[in-house]
Amino acid sequence: MKINAMLHKLFGTTPGKGVQPKEAIAYSVTGIGQNFICTIVGSYLTIFMTDALLFGAAGVKIGAIEGAVAVAILMLATRVFDAFNDPIMGSIVDKTRTKWGKCRPYLKWMAIPIGITTILCFLPWFQAKSVTAFVLISVIYVIWSMVYTVADVPYWGLSTCMSNDTTVRGNILTVARLACTLGAGIVTVGVPFITDALTKKFKYTADEIALIMKDKGVDAEGAKAFIGTVKDACVNDNADTLKWIYFICAVVFVVVAMPMFFYGFKNTKERFTAEGEAPSFGHNIKLLFKNKELLLIVLSGILGGARMVYTYTGGLYFAKYILQNEGLYGIITLLVVPGGLVASLLVPWMTKKFTKKYTYIIIHLFGGVVMTVMYFVGYDAPWKLVVCAIGLILLGLPQGVNNIMTYAMIGDTVDYLEWKTGERGEGICFAMQTLINKIGMAVGAFIGVMSVSIAKIDTETGTVGNADALWNVLILSGLISFFACAVPMFFYTLTEKRQREMVAEIEERKGIEE
Repeated sequence: MKINAMLHKLFGTTPGKGVQPKEAIAYSVTGIGQNFICTIVGSYLTIFMTDALLFGAAGVKIGAIEGAVAVAILMLATRVFDAFNDPIMGSIVDKTRTKWGKCRPYLKWMAIPIGITTILCFLPWFQAKSVTAFVLISVIYVIWSMVYTVADVPYWGLSTCMSNDTTVRGNILTVARLACTLGAGIVTVGVPFITDALTKKFKYTADEIALIMKDKGVDAEGAKAFIGTVKDACVNDNADTLKWIYFICAVVFVVVAMPMFFYGFKNTKERFTAEGEAPSFGHNIKLLFKNKELLLIVLSGILGGARMVYTYTGGLYFAKYILQNEGLYGIITLLVVPGGLVASLLVPWMTKKFTKKYTYIIIHLFGGVVMTVMYFVGYDAPWKLVVCAIGLILLGLPQGVNNIMTYAMIGDTVDYLEWKTGERGEGICFAMQTLINKIGMAVGAFIGVMSVSIAKIDTETGTVGNADALWNVLILSGLISFFACAVPMFFYTLTEKRQREMVAEIEERKGIEE
């Protein structure tokens, strides 16, 4: 009983009335599984292509385009294309009418297709440096993106169907975002440690090989002649090993994630959904442009697409090629976690004290200041790395707030839209959140892979031509993005008080109609 009471207090729910803790927990469990899938593809497909399939090696071209640049363009183009599919999927959700509701069915229907396409992205039989392999992965990745969207949009829309209480919904989303962060963190931290440990034996420098040969009684000339052969073997073995590591990791995370989708479907309930004739896509787009508060959130999200670029592939390249330890990428991402957890716990207090709007603005301006300090401090000395580590911990604050706040604010805009037009449009509204997420992933992957070319990194030999260029790309892009994303929110007017007044007016209208 004590546990149940504690859960009701955590979510702000009422025993026996409305949404219950069991549903909120099931919703969060699905978020963990969803982020297993999203992160293994979003964070490691680029590395799989550049380092395991060696498209990032010097001299590799896809047509007339440098291999690393081609991968960057693929990541950007696919994600942007898929992001603009989200309004279409949102409209489909709003047209959905089933005995299970409009959002829940997609958790059931799409789990297996998502799992299959995720595994296909990492097939270890793709040939390194092959244009055919590049084309096949590109096609599979586009299909994966579309299939993932079919589940992603209704998953986030489901929160508004479960409850129309902004406080309860905000608490549910806070826990769900923490769960999503946990899922993403397990993948982000775990995979680099595995790849670094299992490929370390292939990462000998020429000097190290010469010493090994000397210890075995081979003279300097003999060692020099042998180095080329050994290095070639190491490169090939390293790439082949990486293929299988990423493939096995993908299979494991898919197998674990699939039941989580079904668990979320089975243990949630939709209470607030539109009834009557389903709206057309064109009608939904018109609704979207009537929701000016939502459009401000979308603009802010797009401008903030690069704020956390160091947690994407760019950070992994920095750890692997500049710090010479791929496993440190896990440390980089872990450093953000404490700040994120603190922010998540403080969100209810901060929104009550400052409102969602000003909490969002203040915390992102703070993030911009932190990255400015990191940029001028640099990374080329131990004490500087300590300062940057502290900066990463502090950057967890805006990341944690943003992960929760945007979902809660979009939930409020659903109520705003219903108050203004009489239609809720959960699908089209939360399609904008997934659009923001995908733009961020697109920008993060693009900048990360482009940094390979800009810093003149050869992923086959591990050589780096310009380490400072990689640092500048990662930090400056995030710095600018933090400041830029705060600007549109100065024009956002939907306060907590106003949201409650709108919900009360909506309920009053419904009472009159009945």
